[in-house]
Amino acid sequence: MKHLFLTIMLIASAAILKAQQPISLFPSGAPGETTAMTEKSEIEGNKTGGETVTRLTNVSNPSITIYPASADGINPAMIVCPGGGYNILAYDKEGEEVCQWLNQLGITAVLLKYRVPRREGRAKHEAPLQDAQRAISYVRHHSAQLRIDPARLGIMGFSAGGHLAATTSNSSDRRAYSTIDDIDKTSCRPDFCLLIYPAYLDAPNFGIAPELTISPKTPPTMMIQTEDDKSYIKSSIYYYNALMEAGIPAWMHLYSSGGHGYGLRDTGVAVNQWPDRAEDWFREINIIR
Repeated sequence: MKHLFLTIMLIASAAILKAQQPISLFPSGAPGETTAMTEKSEIEGNKTGGETVTRLTNVSNPSITIYPASADGINPAMIVCPGGGYNILAYDKEGEEVCQWLNQLGITAVLLKYRVPRREGRAKHEAPLQDAQRAISYVRHHSAQLRIDPARLGIMGFSAGGHLAATTSNSSDRRAYSTIDDIDKTSCRPDFCLLIYPAYLDAPNFGIAPELTISPKTPPTMMIQTEDDKSYIKSSIYYYNALMEAGIPAWMHLYSSGGHGYGLRDTGVAVNQWPDRAEDWFREINIIR
């Protein structure tokens, strides 16, 4: 795993240059937004895996940045949702670095800059869900020019971004905003879902959050979780159980230690091997071939 992280760091500059310019998801203004915010980026004092973390907030103009896969032909794609409690985005640790890893696998990565912080008077995920649905529809609508297979378009997320990915996976039959254009007439259902230490998925009595209405449209899902992530272990276990009860293909890799917020970085524990397990899963469900 150390070798993987070092490789990612060495190619970081080239990969960032490879990324396309950000694309505004709602050029005429995002639904429900009345005041433009000035985005703020800062370096977190605490380090993860010996590296700092870039924290982004005050996002009112959601966007996507596409990292095209270098592989020839038509490639799978993944929407990437960084975490941060719906207040900030851990933009490098759970965003840019993840996109670089996906590119190594031949997957086009789409980094979602969704709206944060939480909007007063709105559910924590309401505005971000609008952004995620629009992102999936945008990519699928433009799949031909992006050299993307519209039937191999997934979503993944970390912590709060995991909640966003799971909510998006269970909301494809009801768009969270009024149709704007032809993009919104394109399906916003992800074909597969990868959740890394997801938050907020559980409810009391072994239940799941009410916004997670599992149905036959819920895509195959894989989860990565550690036992010592005390605040969120129930989030993964309860959701995994609900998927199994509903007959949705689900995979869980549960590690003894590692805590929360490690991303792809080497923190010296076995859970750092999760990208290898994810690659195995991508092959098992025929996302990469």
